[in-house]
Amino acid sequence: MIAILACLSAALAIGAGAFGAHGVTDPKAADWLRTGGLYQLIHAVAAVAILGVARGAAATMLIGAAIFAVSLYVMALGGPRWLGAITPIGGTLMIAGWLWAAWCFSRG
Repeated sequence: MIAILACLSAALAIGAGAFGAHGVTDPKAADWLRTGGLYQLIHAVAAVAILGVARGAAATMLIGAAIFAVSLYVMALGGPRWLGAITPIGGTLMIAGWLWAAWCFSRG
């Protein structure tokens, strides 16, 4: 299931990046879409790559990337700016996922 979610996450990330590049005129919105898409895509690929060794870390990366990216996407589409306050929660989870993955790989 994590691999399926990672693949869907990558697809969403590419769509968000494309929309940021071609579908919005506000530079700030385009930047949020680009940043969210980049982080989401990187973590989707990383989650698939580490799934066999660090399943929990992969899931943590995906959850973090979702929180991070979706908060930016919603703001880019006109949602409330206070969502920017939860973006760092996603970033913290992504960092935790990488640290967890490092720990898993160091054991094995």
